[in-house]
Parts: sequence; C-alpha cells; structure tokens
Amino acid sequence: MSKNFEIKVQYRIEAARKLSYLPPQHPCAQLHGHSFVISLFLYGPWNEELAWMRDYHDIDLVVRPLLNTLDHRYLNDIPGLEKPTSESLCIYLFDRIKPQIPELQKITIAETPTTECSYSG
Repeated sequence: MSKNFEIKVQYRIEAARKLSYLPPQHPCAQLHGHSFVISLFLYGPWNEELAWMRDYHDIDLVVRPLLNTLDHRYLNDIPGLEKPTSESLCIYLFDRIKPQIPELQKITIAETPTTECSYSG
C-alpha cells in the first residue's frame, strides 16, 4: 500500500503594493506594505529509500530565489503583478513553482494575521 503525505513549507516576505484601480478612499488604493506569509502545500508518495516525501532543502532551492525577487520590493513593478492582490500573488507563485515541484498542490498567502487566500492551480 502506498503511503502519501502532505507537507507544508512556510516563507515570509515583506513587500509594498498599491491597488490604484480601486476608489481613492479605499485603504488599499494607497501605497502600503505587508508581511506576507506564504505557505506551500505539497502532496505525494513517500520515498521509502530516502524516508521522506520531498527534501525541504530542494524546495528551498526553487522557492527562495523566486521569493528574493519579491522581498522588500514594490510588487506593482514586477511583470505579471501589476495588480498585486494576494490572489494574483498566489497565481504568480504557483505558476512558477509547480513546473519545478510537481507535488505542489496549493499555495496560501496571508497578508495579515486574519486574512488569507489559497490557490490550487
């Protein structure tokens, strides 16, 4: 019988954004920043030889360079994130990580301690 696992890896970036297409009185229409907490959920079979589903170090080798291009940046300036909502950021990251980490099933991004969204591709 196959043993399947779900693993979660969490990252944090600091970034600024402005949703300038919103009405000017909307708080997100102003330049503001977030401490984004990004959670990756991977699902797959256990590798009995290595005794894990996926090496966390291998995940870091893919994800950290991508997040470094976003960390402490103005997200609106990143091609593909001109409307940098958390939803857009989920899609942006998922589309770039999934080809290199096929076990990726979902990304969740929390922009505050009480608000988050998830994307499953």
